[in-house]
Amino acid sequence: MAEDQPGYMPDGDERTLAILSHILAIIPGVGFLAPLVIYLLKKNDSAFVAANAKESLNFQLTIILLYIILFITLIGVLLFWVVGILNTVLVIVATIRAAENRIYRYPISIRLIR
Repeated sequence: MAEDQPGYMPDGDERTLAILSHILAIIPGVGFLAPLVIYLLKKNDSAFVAANAKESLNFQLTIILLYIILFITLIGVLLFWVVGILNTVLVIVATIRAAENRIYRYPISIRLIR
């Protein structure tokens, strides 16, 4: 689990959007859409928000891939709850780090968006 600090002190609005890019991802039905929208809207305005949203987006896409793989393997269906707990715990850690003005790197995330 690596963490980066931005090269500047993000303001309150940037911190709020970074927090939302993580925490909204665990709401059922929102998933990867919240970090995607935040990333697309703020990628040119704030490096801090863009980095957090990109990390959240990559992690949520990784979680979706894990669910698909588990669904294909019938035994994997029994492990859905493990992925759900892992998702929730890591999103909470990332949210706390964003509140501390840090960029959290999820440990099991496939970097699809660079």
